[in-house]
Amino acid sequence: MKELTHGNPAKLIILFALPLFVGNVFQQFYSMVDMVVVGQTLGKEALAAVGATSSVSFLIIGFAQGLTAGLSIITAQRFGAKDAQGVRKSFATSIIISLGVTIVLTTVSLVFLRPLLLLMQTPPELLDQAQEFISVILGGIFAAMSFNLLSNMVRALGDSRTPLFFLAFAVVVNVVLDLIFITRFHMGVAGAGYATVIAQILASLMCLWFIQRKIPLLQISRKNFVFEKNDFRVHLNAALPMGFQSSIIAIGAVILQAALNTLGTDVVAAQTTANRIDQFAILPMMSFGITMATFTAQNLGAKEYGRILKGVKQCLVMSGAFSIFAGILVITCGHYFVALFVNRSETQVFELAQVYFNINGSLYWILAILFILRYTLQGLGQATIPTIAGIMELVMRSFAAIILTNAFGFIGAAFASPLAWIGSTAVLLASYFKAMHHLKQLDQAQQLKSEA
Repeated sequence: MKELTHGNPAKLIILFALPLFVGNVFQQFYSMVDMVVVGQTLGKEALAAVGATSSVSFLIIGFAQGLTAGLSIITAQRFGAKDAQGVRKSFATSIIISLGVTIVLTTVSLVFLRPLLLLMQTPPELLDQAQEFISVILGGIFAAMSFNLLSNMVRALGDSRTPLFFLAFAVVVNVVLDLIFITRFHMGVAGAGYATVIAQILASLMCLWFIQRKIPLLQISRKNFVFEKNDFRVHLNAALPMGFQSSIIAIGAVILQAALNTLGTDVVAAQTTANRIDQFAILPMMSFGITMATFTAQNLGAKEYGRILKGVKQCLVMSGAFSIFAGILVITCGHYFVALFVNRSETQVFELAQVYFNINGSLYWILAILFILRYTLQGLGQATIPTIAGIMELVMRSFAAIILTNAFGFIGAAFASPLAWIGSTAVLLASYFKAMHHLKQLDQAQQLKSEA
């Protein structure tokens, strides 16, 4: 456990964000390893089939990730306030909510999977393999939900390093199982799905073991599982908007994927490959943002308003600087990473991926600002405006999918994410400045009170 309410904010943010970044890299490896193995062993069509389901996975799994992140914000606030009983009660309440949501998500997603893939205009030659892969992933939602909940609870108490070790082990297992299931047992794309789910189960069990052995504050008993309407309302008010926000963004990705599916296998493969590389490039910016949610929540609970203001400013500078570096790296070196997924003879895929890198990489700095603003507001307990910002992302992605893709082809689709970042940031700015002004007033009042 580590309190983020004392010490130099910039140093604490970096020390918290660094393991989070590495952990997020390993998280991405779950899907990236699947795609590398699938692309190199089963071919371009199998790679495109897995890629065609990425937005569906984002829609469902993204909701689970957003939900558990929202639940952990309440836990972090109570930890910052040094409310030990409140922390345990928050953990118990979060388990109940997560269990209920898991049952609903698993049932609904599996029932409507085939119709959704058809609605997305998944190419007929990819449809069966796409369904085969994603049905395994969605059947294992419980594993993703478990690990995200447990790891977010550990991070809420200031420990971002331990989940990293469990993820590293799980990734190794995932790689080994990928190779065994696909190349030895010839399970096809489903083998990649099973490898991912098993790895997530192992990571969850290791996280649970660590909590039981090392974190007394999260060791709960039957008495903590008491239904209190107000407590559930507080948690749901923080968690559901973050979950829906992820799903709203994902709906835009689904609409975009549907538009891309009409442009052919090369376009789907290029988008899939470039998007995976793009996800790695933005991880540090995302890690800074997620760090600000925990940092803000803990300091809000401790009533350290001045530290929040200082931390936000420092984090904006650090994340902004990295975004420029990441953009240059992706634009100049992205094609080397594309070669990990597809054979160099697929020149059309390489050319399309470079178009994606040029457009997205040049605007990473906007995304850096977006992450800091969004997660800071969420750490302050503001859920409505970030959700509206998510709706704006949906609108902008839909515009790119329906209008720009139809008019300009893949180039129009490549502008989907930057347009979404711009629209979402524009929505968040007013609330962000208002929140910072309010914190400044609270800090000044607190200083006057201490001087009196």
